[in-house]
Amino acid sequence: MTGASFRACAVIPSYNHWQAMPAIIERLRALGLVVFVVDDGSAAPAQAALAALADPEHDVHVTRLAANRGKGAAVLAGFALARAAGFSHCLQVDADGQHDMAAVADMLALARTRPDAIAAGQATYDSSAPLGRVVGRWITHVCVWVETLSFEIRDSMCGLRVYPMAAVAALLDRGGRIGQRMDFDIEIIVRLHRAGTPVVNYPVRVTYPPGNLSNFRMGRDNWRISKMHTRLLLGTLFTWPSLLWRRPRRAAEATHWAGLAERGLYWGLRASAWAYHLLGRRGCMAVLAPVVLYFYLTAGERRRASLDFLDRAFAAIGRSRPPGWRDGYRHFMSFARRALDSLIAWMGRMPADAVVPVEVAALEEAKAQRRGAVFIVSHHGNVDISRALLDARTRRRVVVLMHTRHAENYNRILREFNPEAAINTLQVTEMAPDTAIVLQQRIDDGDWLFIAGDRTPVGGGRRTSVAPFLGAPAEFSQGPYLMAALLDCPVYLFFCRREGDRYELRVELLADRVVLPRGRRAEALAGYVAAYAARLEKRVLEDPFQWYNFYDFWRPSDSTEPS
Repeated sequence: MTGASFRACAVIPSYNHWQAMPAIIERLRALGLVVFVVDDGSAAPAQAALAALADPEHDVHVTRLAANRGKGAAVLAGFALARAAGFSHCLQVDADGQHDMAAVADMLALARTRPDAIAAGQATYDSSAPLGRVVGRWITHVCVWVETLSFEIRDSMCGLRVYPMAAVAALLDRGGRIGQRMDFDIEIIVRLHRAGTPVVNYPVRVTYPPGNLSNFRMGRDNWRISKMHTRLLLGTLFTWPSLLWRRPRRAAEATHWAGLAERGLYWGLRASAWAYHLLGRRGCMAVLAPVVLYFYLTAGERRRASLDFLDRAFAAIGRSRPPGWRDGYRHFMSFARRALDSLIAWMGRMPADAVVPVEVAALEEAKAQRRGAVFIVSHHGNVDISRALLDARTRRRVVVLMHTRHAENYNRILREFNPEAAINTLQVTEMAPDTAIVLQQRIDDGDWLFIAGDRTPVGGGRRTSVAPFLGAPAEFSQGPYLMAALLDCPVYLFFCRREGDRYELRVELLADRVVLPRGRRAEALAGYVAAYAARLEKRVLEDPFQWYNFYDFWRPSDSTEPS
């Protein structure tokens, strides 16, 4: 399917939900989507409110089922309308307003790039989520993983999805029972996956606002879902060879760092915090050990990236043997320890002397300046813990530039334990004019802009330079140096690495000013990148197991600036 043939609409099933509907429809229409509302036999006053939403001239259509037939029946009725109107894809949206509609545009873009797949929302919850609901969902997720013999479906119950209509039509044409009520979301995604439809997941924030009306009936719906799982699990016993043969193959091509999924990071961090409260740091690490082993065994791309990096690092420091699985597992456990230490620090439980200043003359120099500066950090060691333990006045100067969507779960739980954890974060994916104005004001106000120097740009483009790193050419972002040149400020390197039970802080001056002469711009950028890469390599080789870029660091992106 080409981009030109991709035509998406939205279907909203509703039973007695109407309060959130106008805002939902407004967001969908802003994206240019035709909207089909299916009233599943709602009673007054919802019936009249839903009927009043109809606006065919502006592509909002309301269809009413004479009697309540269940969520699944309403969605299928909407699918029939979408198919009849010639749409290739259908976005399913729940009517209760629990899902973050800001995710819809990205999910549609994901479906456009993978038109054969279901773009499935993966719910991430805040503290408003009832614990029983969360536990019940995880039980269902485990059942689904068994029923599909795959971990590809990360959330089988989220009601925000983009379905390919061709796959749905083929499934329905083959016949077979699909749940018509609250069992629908689970059963249709399992059956589509079994039929060979890939699933791509996208994190979606879910909230439970006060007074929210739920149509889930604890007794009846749990009984329906239990019967459905029994059918599907029994079916797995007889069809497992064909499931293994037909399940979608994962592409072998390596992923850009920003495309790597977080794999339940939010709830993992919350569980870690709970374990730390009960068992202390050592006890929590013991609890994490089998969890990390599971992720090490199942995260193939990250595991391969870890072993590839360790192989290069071992060669650079003169180790004669290649890394084995124990080394890779140790690498993953080091990352878990880093995440736990950051959490403990933001919770205020880390001793003040946990970070030891070793080489900080450049930092003291930066503190004495009224104007701000750019600080280049890396994913080696633990910059978070140093930021958490800064004094309040210095911390207020720090502005962390990041790819916020990728780090959102991590930041969200940090904010739960310390509201200051993400106050000064700024999402920057490209240097647009309005962004430059904001950053210039920050520098003039004396702020420090922290930016990662070891991650290539999210949007691609000709914004990287190649430098030798651990014996092979690797791409590094030009962003920090372009930004420093534009803002006319000094550039420092900021390292914080664990040594025993303490972290050692080192800050170096890279350049008083970044100068990019006309006609020699690419050459000058390459020089700054090479200087950074050399200093980063030196720090990395002091402890390779504190390197936390779990992707193919040396994979070219065809986006380098020509010299």
